[in-house]
Amino acid sequence: MARGKFRIYLGAAPGVGKTYAMLSEAHRRVERGTDCVVAFLEHHNRPRTEVMLHGLEQIPRKELEYRGSVFTEMDVDAVLARHPQLALVDELAHTNIPGSRNAKRWQDVEELLAAGIDVVSTVNIQHLESLGDTVESITGVRQQETVPDEVVRRADQIELVDMSPQALRRRMAHGNIYKADKVDAALSNYFRPGNLTALRELALLWVADRVDAYLTEYRSEHRVSKIWGSRERIVVGLTGGPEGRTLIRRAARLAEKGAGGEVLAVYIARSDGLTNASPKELPVQRTLVEDLGGTFHHVIGDDVSSALLDFARGVNATQIVLGVSRRRGWQYVFGPGVGATVARESGPDLDVHLITHDEAGKGRGLPVARGARLGRVRIIWGWLAGMAGPALLTLLLTNVDADLGLANDMLLFLTLTVAAALLGGLLPALASAAFGSFLLNYYFTLPLHRLTIADPKNIVALVVFFAVAVSVASVVDLAARRTHQAARLRAESEILSFLAGSVLRGETSLEALLERMRETFGMESVALLERQSDVTPWICAGSVGPQPCQYPEDADVDMPVGDHMALALSGRVLPASDRRILAAFAAQAAVVLDRQRLQSEADQAKELAEGNRIRTALLAAVSHDLRTPLAGIKAAVSSLRSDDVAWSEEDQAELLKAIEEGADRLDHLVGNLLDMSRLQTGTVAPLIREIDLDEVVPMALGGVPEDSVELDIPETLPMVAVDPGLLERSVANLVENAVKYSPADERVLVAASAMADRVEVRVVDRGPGIPDEAKDRIFEPFQRYGDAPRGAGVGLGLAVARGFAEAMGGTLNAEDTPGGGLTMVLTVPAASDR
Repeated sequence: MARGKFRIYLGAAPGVGKTYAMLSEAHRRVERGTDCVVAFLEHHNRPRTEVMLHGLEQIPRKELEYRGSVFTEMDVDAVLARHPQLALVDELAHTNIPGSRNAKRWQDVEELLAAGIDVVSTVNIQHLESLGDTVESITGVRQQETVPDEVVRRADQIELVDMSPQALRRRMAHGNIYKADKVDAALSNYFRPGNLTALRELALLWVADRVDAYLTEYRSEHRVSKIWGSRERIVVGLTGGPEGRTLIRRAARLAEKGAGGEVLAVYIARSDGLTNASPKELPVQRTLVEDLGGTFHHVIGDDVSSALLDFARGVNATQIVLGVSRRRGWQYVFGPGVGATVARESGPDLDVHLITHDEAGKGRGLPVARGARLGRVRIIWGWLAGMAGPALLTLLLTNVDADLGLANDMLLFLTLTVAAALLGGLLPALASAAFGSFLLNYYFTLPLHRLTIADPKNIVALVVFFAVAVSVASVVDLAARRTHQAARLRAESEILSFLAGSVLRGETSLEALLERMRETFGMESVALLERQSDVTPWICAGSVGPQPCQYPEDADVDMPVGDHMALALSGRVLPASDRRILAAFAAQAAVVLDRQRLQSEADQAKELAEGNRIRTALLAAVSHDLRTPLAGIKAAVSSLRSDDVAWSEEDQAELLKAIEEGADRLDHLVGNLLDMSRLQTGTVAPLIREIDLDEVVPMALGGVPEDSVELDIPETLPMVAVDPGLLERSVANLVENAVKYSPADERVLVAASAMADRVEVRVVDRGPGIPDEAKDRIFEPFQRYGDAPRGAGVGLGLAVARGFAEAMGGTLNAEDTPGGGLTMVLTVPAASDR
């Protein structure tokens, strides 16, 4: 059965109209004859959204009972049984009630898609998992209901529902989103223009990245080599010289002029040694480009101009930034230079910027090395100089009436042989020496135009000429090959230096290392394969690129790494000279994989160590704090059972009261220990429902004297979306802690207020307070501040309170009370935010 199509309406902020847009799409589909049902939808009592439901079939919700209350969720079985063509599922990031078919609604959607049902859903940008920290830093609200980014990325269509901050605030002011009593608080907090602008930018950038991935995939599938300037991508060509910093900063300024601009710095390491990178300068430039938000790339290429253009077209760049050449004027006789060549061959779709700098025209630090890996053009010129040159020289000397003498003629022919060696290497030079010897014998030694030699001295001269020509050609070729080897080793050492440095610093993940490998060798995909033994199947430990190889024998290049690990590269066959550096890459990949696994094991060991610390503290608590109330209970019971003392009714009542107080204290301590154990093991499953604070907070005051607390809970507060039991325990712990440290004549204030989409409960005491550096430490388990007596508890009350608050999607923090004391601020989400 074919998988269903998945479409998502992504909202830039709450209230932009994503649910309305989904319903509008449903009506359009129904008009075209599509079988469409509403599987789940929340209209939040918004009239315009509620009207859009008219005319659409709705699947009845499934009722679930949890902790004595009834809740409704999407009935997945009913939707599968109905099997429509299209199902509407609102609020993709929603967490289902415990006992549901799946924990999250997006998992319900996956079942519908697997059954061949098309799904249209909605989600806000703040609910994406990867943006949780960013959204919290902007709005001050941590979103507890999230959906993995990959689930949204897999959607066949993503449509952004956007609205300007000003228009959204007008909708809010008109009462189209929240009720009138919540509008002012919302506009002054969550819906501030700055918050909305930041959320809008997050949504636009996230969707832009997704569109960019679609574009890259399309260009790859359709083999589009022409650059499409959909967004500004600026490639900076680095030589490793000091001018690189200027080029990077200039490229960053160019990128800032266009929204979403991206800077990619690339260093082309030429195997023929035509670049002279400073080993100190490149790391500095790499750090600079990364600090400016760009990326650094290291590529090997025989032709710098072609490699740079291939890289730019491969990443769909729109601009190239190069520095004006550092070569001196006379050095241009060897060619126009990289900048001019790139500008000439870039084409109309790729702009090239040549940036002036202080090093322009000052020459390179080292002499230019001539390589032995010669191109076809140079080899042709070598053969022309070695064969056509002697023929033309012979024609010239035989038609000019000038007797230069045999010695001078040999020197002219020897010059052509050396030129052939410099241009084309050893073979053209040897051919030139042989051909020149023949021409000298035939045209310039007596008897002329015959292959015999009359004067024995001329025989010696010709033999010496041939030997000198061969020797010079061999020396020139050997020097060129040595230069090539040195240049290649230098390029390899630079790559290995960068590689080893980043790996040792722990800055490179396995995927990043494999991507660097794919980029360096110009491969299509790279995969690291491993297996447990020689008979077990291969598994992929990490891969980059499309369609990575699953077996080493399927790869164009495979590199064993130990006995049971191998690198598999596809794209082209590498020369033997590249396998040495590939082996180094393979060894580093194994090291990175081992380090990642060791890091995972270290994290697990850290968790175990934390668990041991908790257990040690628990044993200490049991050995002392729990024994104290037990000792008091036992003493009171022993006194009551004593036969030799006649207790009065008042004494008996006092002893029974001591027993009751000790039992209550013991129950409280054990409850906190059990709650902390649940938090440590992650088994706290809050049942979120809407409730008024005045139904919960008064119940939390049962453990303190009646006249020790003052309540200020306005009746106009919105309902909160919490677990009533967890909220009651959190407030009870906060109040008991405040009463414990407050002066006897000062009452603890418990006040509540609405702040945009959240409600704050403030527990204010007039105790001694605590310094700022200890405000976070008091929330750690088994921590008691100051000189609290051992019998005052095990130090879990505040830790349990914060754990329960975070489990409900809230926060708990400590602040100074104006005038002295400590204020605990418990923040929980308002019901309208869900």
